[in-house]
Amino acid sequence: MAEALATQILAILFCLSAAAAAARTKSYSFNSQDSTAVSFLNANDGICKSVVEPKGYACQEHTVTTKDGYILSIQRVPSGLSGQAADKPPVLLQHGLLLDGVTWLMNLPEQSLAFILADNGYDVWIANSRGTRFSRGHTSLKPIEPDYWDWTWDELLAYDLSATFQLVHDQTGQNLHYVGHSLGTLIALAAFSQEKLLNMLRSAALLSPIAYLNHLPSPLARGPLFIAQDLYWLGVYEFAPRGGQAVNKLLEDFCSTPGINCSDIVTPITGPNCCLNSSVTNEFLEYEPQSTATKNLIHLAQMARTGTIAMYDYGNENDNMDHYGQPTPPVYNMASIPNDVPLFLSYGGKDYLSDVEDVQVLLENLKDHDGDKLVVQYIDEYAHADFILGVNANRIVYDPLMAFFKIN
Repeated sequence: MAEALATQILAILFCLSAAAAAARTKSYSFNSQDSTAVSFLNANDGICKSVVEPKGYACQEHTVTTKDGYILSIQRVPSGLSGQAADKPPVLLQHGLLLDGVTWLMNLPEQSLAFILADNGYDVWIANSRGTRFSRGHTSLKPIEPDYWDWTWDELLAYDLSATFQLVHDQTGQNLHYVGHSLGTLIALAAFSQEKLLNMLRSAALLSPIAYLNHLPSPLARGPLFIAQDLYWLGVYEFAPRGGQAVNKLLEDFCSTPGINCSDIVTPITGPNCCLNSSVTNEFLEYEPQSTATKNLIHLAQMARTGTIAMYDYGNENDNMDHYGQPTPPVYNMASIPNDVPLFLSYGGKDYLSDVEDVQVLLENLKDHDGDKLVVQYIDEYAHADFILGVNANRIVYDPLMAFFKIN
């Protein structure tokens, strides 16, 4: 059972890669006002010039260097379409696995969370994790070097998240609201369980919260076992769905497996999303996914195999002792999150990645949370992508989210 769960995660990732490859063979027209802006995104121009400013919004490009040397790109949208400067606190948006900050900008402005927040007076900051298109810099390493990819989500919370929090706090002089989706919720929950970043936090909104991975009801459970570990042994340290030769070869083999349909991919990965615009979905698959560390995928597979939220397991007691001073990886205890941290959790009944039963395990760990500090929203018809790309998420999710911010 545990091995099947680990397989499931990796099968999902490989099928997402296939969808991206298929989408890149198509051509789209994006000149109408009803389209998104990602289709003409230029890596040399950056997100502000390519995506935000064409919609009429002011935008600033920032960078921050983590303590372990990664140079991260962050965009700031300091005002709404009217041009009036933000009069509400800053909000930091953190994307999920294999995505980047463009996630929050892909729909029309009235449907995209970053633009909605800006138009409602919030000072919006958009994070881009290490290894993604606009955050591939480092003070001494290059992405072609194995050491560049020697990290998991442990480092995303220890270094990336802390650096972006600090930048927003320093630039604005204010504590911030946080919004995470998918993996962006896991790193926040893990940090809060260690009582990190709380001195700079107003509240946190967690969309499709990922913590426990005991249940993954995706039908894609027949993929290659522990493929990320195999890639790592082969010397593939960057999981690059957008063209890595080793990944593509294994992907080709995987997609030829009987019963695996890599052309119809969004539903079997994320669950049956109710409310996506099909043209936006195509653009999403054309632009995403982004690279991550193969080691990061191994870490997620470990979580599914063990049913715990723990730091990366180096595979033997000696190596774990060297890294942690103990024979097993330290556990992130969700029950250790302080009871007075304002949390807004929104999850869906059709989500294949943030499964209802797994969210219930998380909520059980938060059972002693102060009643007025925990808001839980359940949307029966929503799946994983609806929370960031749903055409009605503005009304169903984002309005309650902003109401939560207003009282915190």
